[in-house]
Amino acid sequence: MPSHRREGPDASTSVAVRLADFVLRRPAAAFPASVLEQARYLLLDTIGIAIAAGPMEAGRIARDTATLLYGSTDPRHSARMLFDGRRASIAGAAYAAATQIDNLDGHDGYSPTKGHIGVAVVPALAALAEARPDLSGPEALASLIVGYEIAGRAGIALHATVSDYHTSGAWNALGVVAVAARLRRLNDHQLRQALGIAEYHGPRSQMMREIANPTMLHDGSGVGTLIGLSAAVLAERGFTGAPAITIEEPEVADHWQDLGAFWQVLHQYVKPYPICRWAHAAIDATRGLCQAHHLEPADISRVEVNSFHYAATLFDGMPDTTSKAQYSLRFAVATFIIHGRIGLEHISGSGLEDAAVADMLSRITVLESERHSARFPAGRWADVAITTSDGRILVSGDVHARGGPEAPLTQTEIVAKYMEFAAPVLGQGRAEAIRDAVLSLNDRDSLFSDLSALLYDPPVITKMLKRPAW
Repeated sequence: MPSHRREGPDASTSVAVRLADFVLRRPAAAFPASVLEQARYLLLDTIGIAIAAGPMEAGRIARDTATLLYGSTDPRHSARMLFDGRRASIAGAAYAAATQIDNLDGHDGYSPTKGHIGVAVVPALAALAEARPDLSGPEALASLIVGYEIAGRAGIALHATVSDYHTSGAWNALGVVAVAARLRRLNDHQLRQALGIAEYHGPRSQMMREIANPTMLHDGSGVGTLIGLSAAVLAERGFTGAPAITIEEPEVADHWQDLGAFWQVLHQYVKPYPICRWAHAAIDATRGLCQAHHLEPADISRVEVNSFHYAATLFDGMPDTTSKAQYSLRFAVATFIIHGRIGLEHISGSGLEDAAVADMLSRITVLESERHSARFPAGRWADVAITTSDGRILVSGDVHARGGPEAPLTQTEIVAKYMEFAAPVLGQGRAEAIRDAVLSLNDRDSLFSDLSALLYDPPVITKMLKRPAW
């Protein structure tokens, strides 16, 4: 079969053909240095969340389920699960890791999609790399990048053409297909079919149902990853499913015109807190006031938050589960005021019974602002007014959430965040070794296997150490 099969009267200029050129044939050396550089830090950040989420109940259930339901003994179609070591199919191993990451809401995201990409494409890369011991560091980063670029545009196209707000799993499955197609060396026809299969089978789950009733379903990315890798293998073996309408329909063509020119990887946000992004602007506005005026919890009588509509719909009470804690703006703001940071220990276990946080939460009100709602989804804005115990009213002004291109975290801050989440679970030495291996991936002679050798064994220590502020 020719490597560049063309279908349809306008195939020579179609999005599908240009997409195949980008995914399958663009060499790593042709990716801008700044894009490869950013991909390293997105990979490091996502791995840190995967490590921290490993001991959590949702991750344990997902990994056990993968061994029960999604096993394989074929070396080309199986992989070890991240930080677990047991073997499952590539789809099962990636599903388990994506579900695990998805249930600790500290991973990267892309504002125009209202969702997350790294949570799916990083587990896909890790699972697929098991069968590619020759995979170079730059090629691994390039494979990750094509996943980000395809998933992001698919998400934007989906939300531009349907009325419901769907979870990330509905569209990040297509990014997973892109990673798999590149690493498994699919041809153009197989790639096109796989994208159509993944889109058709993708979980069109309604995000606001999960916001209204937070559970371990989170953002649907585990199932999206499972479907994306399953679609790639189906297409590889001759199953058909094209076209993917979020790619090939004429009405979405504008969303694909800048593929390979505008790099969405450079516009992802990295979260400072393991909390729904919708709450971050309110946290950062509160943070700014507390730091500027040296406020202690006892100094604060009342907090009024104004933010966009979706932020105002987040869980309103004192959470009794980790899922609810991660989807609660009032709880997040109260936690930051009391502790000066938000860590895993605050959104789980005894953190859900913190009397000081519960008392502070009762002093916080959240209102929707039309001004901030009009800026969504391009931006995540809030303003906060704090009334102090001595009667002063301190106003933040409009604040955008940190971590994205509007207010990026530095590389030093991203590394510090990774170490904060990884070291208590893996130990300082292994966490540092992973950090160094990830950050060396853009070296021309690096191999991904140097990193993957560190990714699959279960932690030797699981005791949660005290986490420093950063």
